[in-house]
Amino acid sequence: MANAATIEQNWLIVDAENQTLGRFASQVAMLVRGKHKTTFTPHVNCGDHVIVINAEKIRLTGKKMEEKEYQRYSLYPGGQTREMAKNLIARKPEALVELAVRGMLPKNRLGRRLFSNLHVVAGTAHKHEAQKPTQFDLNTLK
Repeated sequence: MANAATIEQNWLIVDAENQTLGRFASQVAMLVRGKHKTTFTPHVNCGDHVIVINAEKIRLTGKKMEEKEYQRYSLYPGGQTREMAKNLIARKPEALVELAVRGMLPKNRLGRRLFSNLHVVAGTAHKHEAQKPTQFDLNTLK
């Protein structure tokens, strides 16, 4: 079983251009969780750091771009806000991918720690060049 001293975390770059949101998010969640590794241990953060580029070019099928709603609540009375997917991607393009991947991670302390390994950017420029990330092709996953 892996523990914090024996894990090896890599930095991966994944391109979201023309990818379907749900399928893409499930593959990214698997990379962030570490389920693609032979040393996967459910209670340890053994996943890789994943940099998602071109988040604004993610694709939604059907009428989801016009009909899908994202809601949040400010904890104040009347503080519920709903926003359509097309407005959210125009205002904050990284949010669609972040929300989809966050929903596929565990809902506990480990899930919150795993989410910090996800770095989503709009466009191709990112600030993690010092970590020497490698390009990862999602078609190699099964």
